[in-house]
Amino acid sequence: MQEQRHSEQTPQDATQPQEAQQELTPPSSVAAASEIFARGHEQIGRVIAGQHEAIAQALLTMLCGGHALIEGVPGVAKTLAVKTLARFLGLDFRRVQGTPDMMPADILGTNVFSPKTGEFAFHKGPVFTQFLLTDEINRMPPRTQAALLESMEERQVTSDGERHPLDELFTVFATQNPIEFEGTYPLPEAQLDRFLLKIKVPYPDVADERTVLERHHHAGLSTHAGVGLADIPIEPVPFKLLTAARREIRAVRVEPAIFDYLLAVVRRTREWPSIALGASPRASTGLLVVAKALAAREGRDFVIPDDIKEAAQPVLRHRLVLRPEAELEGIDADRVIRDVLAATQVPK
Repeated sequence: MQEQRHSEQTPQDATQPQEAQQELTPPSSVAAASEIFARGHEQIGRVIAGQHEAIAQALLTMLCGGHALIEGVPGVAKTLAVKTLARFLGLDFRRVQGTPDMMPADILGTNVFSPKTGEFAFHKGPVFTQFLLTDEINRMPPRTQAALLESMEERQVTSDGERHPLDELFTVFATQNPIEFEGTYPLPEAQLDRFLLKIKVPYPDVADERTVLERHHHAGLSTHAGVGLADIPIEPVPFKLLTAARREIRAVRVEPAIFDYLLAVVRRTREWPSIALGASPRASTGLLVVAKALAAREGRDFVIPDDIKEAAQPVLRHRLVLRPEAELEGIDADRVIRDVLAATQVPK
């Protein structure tokens, strides 16, 4: 197991309190954030062929201090991609596999009686780590889903009235198969809202799938997609660079017109005819922090409208509830978000 890293501050997926904002020094550059994105694509790309958009959004999630929901059909390297991201960041990593019979204690931990001491002692579950991969979260029963998502929000576990804090870097990446697959439990809207991004992992294109085949052929790998690929060496990012990038992102400037544009986009989702439930205020803060990270990725220390546009789909797609008639017409959240953006005036 890798040595655990400790951050200089607890990462947040929302704007900082006023006192914290006053301590931030505007960056002379956003070089650290740009470098992490570049190195992340290079290093993770040694293992994962293609999937550039999914990798970029996974890096965004980590630099913003949020959690991510990753959706894709089986066999598109969702699990391998998350494992490789954890290796790149050098974080302590654990994985749990969602099953219909999983209990909350299987993830959080439980109090166990010790005959030697005659007392109960708390045995920590896999949630006590820095980077937790929850495979197929929508195969867990709702009670277990709720327990995990509560720990994501509070960054602590409560057992028999005793609080057990989680690591300050605690991050959850949860994978799920499309909800139309049998034996799945769709996450409720209130729980989905706790994920900063929903990342879609599509089938690879022809060139990328050919690369996968060639890597397996030349390396003599097993027919199992992840066997051997997970052992390809990559260079972890220096931790100081990671913390510097997070500081840069928090200090990215946002002009009043950008705040107005962001709010106009979010509030329009609450009035859109095909949307039954629009984006929450938590979605607004998520959209802001991801837009700031996108600006830093592009080497800017200020947000522009295009950052809001690029962030909108991964930040909002899982937070919108469409009306039944829209779903019957084959309209999905991404299409609605595109329409909302097209109907919202962009500041000059």
